[in-house]
Amino acid sequence: MTAASPFAPIEDDFEPYIDTSACPHCKGSGWLRLESPVGDQNFGKLVPCECTMAIKDRKAFEELKKTSNIELFRDLTFETFNPRVPKTREAYDTALKYAKDPSDWLLFIGNYGCGKTHLAAAIANEALNRHIRLYFAVVPDLLDYLRSTFDPNSEASYDQRFEMIRNVPLLILDDLGTENAKPWAREKLYQIINHRYNAKLPTVITTNNDLDSLDGRIRSRLYDRELCRTILLQADDYRLLDTSERARFRQNPVTRPKY
Repeated sequence: MTAASPFAPIEDDFEPYIDTSACPHCKGSGWLRLESPVGDQNFGKLVPCECTMAIKDRKAFEELKKTSNIELFRDLTFETFNPRVPKTREAYDTALKYAKDPSDWLLFIGNYGCGKTHLAAAIANEALNRHIRLYFAVVPDLLDYLRSTFDPNSEASYDQRFEMIRNVPLLILDDLGTENAKPWAREKLYQIINHRYNAKLPTVITTNNDLDSLDGRIRSRLYDRELCRTILLQADDYRLLDTSERARFRQNPVTRPKY
């Protein structure tokens, strides 16, 4: 392939390479012309250079981060989680393995401060780094996000947001059971969970509630052991540990399993 002229027409789907001197392949045009013989269907055809594709990939990843709703939790990763805290190692290993290849459902149950949200966010961040489309939401915030579409000034319709949440390749719901118990909220949440259950779409859920306190229709689906794996976190509230106790758990480097 040869470098295309900087004045060659540019397809709408791509943007030209900005630095006209940085790329040795296209000489800054952002495009390459296929070296095909006259008469070949590819003769004279322009294709994006690898530098253009790299820009496109970066932009796609930035858009992915924006739509994943994970920005406020970007510091909650597997690297910042401390599995030496008693009663957290199994949950950590399970979450890390799941993040490598999300499938089925994963349910974390435990009291406040035991690491549920951190592990759920770590799964989201790991999956995001692997360019897996996802949506992370605290359940009450998710319902507010849907309600906001009823505002006349909303930039998105209710149907658009609802369908995105129902069908996103990986959905992570934090704090199930803390939502408003009004009928509309219960019904919307059930519809989302039921759709993902029937479609077997990868889903991660955290809750500090006894499952018996949840909507019976949702509880029944979480009890399905063929689809949903339950991890019980019995660690003490990490937020209540003083500085010296936290330091004690950081003394040795954490060995991250390879999956």
